[in-house]
Amino acid sequence: MSSVENLKSSILQSISAADNLSALEEIRISSLGKKGSVTALVKSVSELPADERKAAGALFNSLKSMVSDAIDAKKAELDAASLLSRLKDEKIDVSAPVRSLDTGRIHPISQTIDEIVSIFANMGFSVAKGPDIESEYYNFEALNLPSSHPARDMQATFFVPDAEPESLYKTVLRTQTSPVQIHAMLDKKPPIRIITPGRTYRCDYDQTHTPMFHQVEGLVIDETSNMSHLKGCLLDFLRAFFAIDDLPIRFRASYFPFTEPSAEVDIGCSKKDGKLKMGNFGDWLEILGCGMVHPNVLSNCGIDPQKYQGFAFGMGIERIAMLKYGIPDLRTFFDSDLRWLRHYGFLPLDIPNSAFGNSLMK
Repeated sequence: MSSVENLKSSILQSISAADNLSALEEIRISSLGKKGSVTALVKSVSELPADERKAAGALFNSLKSMVSDAIDAKKAELDAASLLSRLKDEKIDVSAPVRSLDTGRIHPISQTIDEIVSIFANMGFSVAKGPDIESEYYNFEALNLPSSHPARDMQATFFVPDAEPESLYKTVLRTQTSPVQIHAMLDKKPPIRIITPGRTYRCDYDQTHTPMFHQVEGLVIDETSNMSHLKGCLLDFLRAFFAIDDLPIRFRASYFPFTEPSAEVDIGCSKKDGKLKMGNFGDWLEILGCGMVHPNVLSNCGIDPQKYQGFAFGMGIERIAMLKYGIPDLRTFFDSDLRWLRHYGFLPLDIPNSAFGNSLMK
């Protein structure tokens, strides 16, 4: 059996000395391939006397397993070294100063958020921010969505393992930015006028849905605001955002648990010859949802619905960016493709002034 030990020692030394995947593959073939040295030993068991086959078979199979494991371990080591080398060679120092303003690009989502903030800042709105990880209470319950409400099943929610399993409410990745409105109403007395741009999460993925996406919602709470104020606010925003002075909008009755009455908002467009164009062309495209804040939501936040009222609205940032800038597939926003970013991105000096300095919540 000394020959087996010599073979094992020789193969393991060769594996250890292999400095690339090609050399390692040659060792694998020469030892474990159809005509390999270890394979030949395993096949030779049938030629041995019957009383020696069991011990020899166990020894040869052990050798085969040992060589196979050593090759796998070396392959993992070489793969890790190769990846480390690639990362080192391809590393980009993102802290280095920009050599030219023509090199970098602002992502369309960042650009769109800044455009939205800039428009609403001119209307007197401030920016409110909140956590991406929320309690079910803020994400659903306080928004008039109790546990039995069917709309909660439609949200395709990501649930997070609870740090406090005894808690009455589970922890979720927020399915909308509406919880920020709840925090704002709990922390600040009316009047309130905020917008809440941010990331949201739902279990969905196709050409028009991604597991993570961006929303912006608006909230106004005071003693006098009504549906006519809501319509004027949205009309001014949409015309400013799409830069179309005569862009028509229409309200269609709808249902949302957190607003009453509720409406879907359509903007004028043309769909002639399969091409979508915003404007006063006689056709319509749904763009956002809105309504008067439900009295239950106000009560949940300690605001007297007999004294105060207000409106809320919400829209997908990717959706309006796609419409404004002609981007056909939602998934490309998150592909990290520099060619796509060079095509759809914006020069740094194209960023409008923002109102993030007026943030209500940190």
